[in-house]
Amino acid sequence: MTIQIIPSHPSADGAGVKIQRVHGFQNNGLDPFLMLDEIFSDNPDDYGSGFPAHPHRGIETLTYIRHGGFEHQDHLGNKGGVQSGEAQWMSAGRGIIHSEMPLQKNGLMHGFQLWLNLPASQKMKDPDWQDIGRDRLPWHPLDNAELKVIGGEITLDDTSFSGPLQQLPGNAAVADLCLKPDADLRLENPAGRTLLLYVYEGQLTLNGKTLAARQMARITEPGVVQIASSKGAGSLLLSGVPLKEPVAHYGPFVMNTQAEINQAIRDYQTGTLTD
Repeated sequence: MTIQIIPSHPSADGAGVKIQRVHGFQNNGLDPFLMLDEIFSDNPDDYGSGFPAHPHRGIETLTYIRHGGFEHQDHLGNKGGVQSGEAQWMSAGRGIIHSEMPLQKNGLMHGFQLWLNLPASQKMKDPDWQDIGRDRLPWHPLDNAELKVIGGEITLDDTSFSGPLQQLPGNAAVADLCLKPDADLRLENPAGRTLLLYVYEGQLTLNGKTLAARQMARITEPGVVQIASSKGAGSLLLSGVPLKEPVAHYGPFVMNTQAEINQAIRDYQTGTLTD
């Protein structure tokens, strides 16, 4: 089994929020996922400016907060905060304009935003949004580990666990896996799915191959993956069926052709993106 290691890289977005980013826009290599951003800082200068109002078209986002919190507001009148242990899902569809601003002025902020590609048939659907509270995101105890499934289904050591979001593009699954010292778990990657694993804390091994913090592993071959950690680790598990559709990307817009991107830009500039 081939395990590709993809490093994250420092970047900034919004009004200067500092992040670590992994993306697959050039070769669509993360399909059906597009990008993963991580915020991890206790310096308010790194996150305090937030993400003022901005548009999206053609994607879904999934925000998951481990520490701290952000508040979402959009042009539809939706407003809601996502805080430690909670998640927030948004489908931009044909167009949404929203902001994401921090709910705190200081302290640790640690969270993730995942972009998922909408299939061509759904890119112009109505936008949608929902908060997923802690009561819907329990931790499941495993041998020397804990698992929180946010979306889809994850099977570890032959036991399946489901999350509240069950209609993500590409039948995607998203989970937080925390390994305790001497953890050793068995994960099977079914045929036809892309498996991604991002380490946000500590270090682990996949079939004996070391994956350090702020690195992502990509596996496209079916088979069993042995996940182990001698000292403990925190990681995100992502799994999905590739859409295998062309990707055209410009800033907050992800479509299938450059002509569709140009139309999205014109629609935003003329105030008709959300019509």
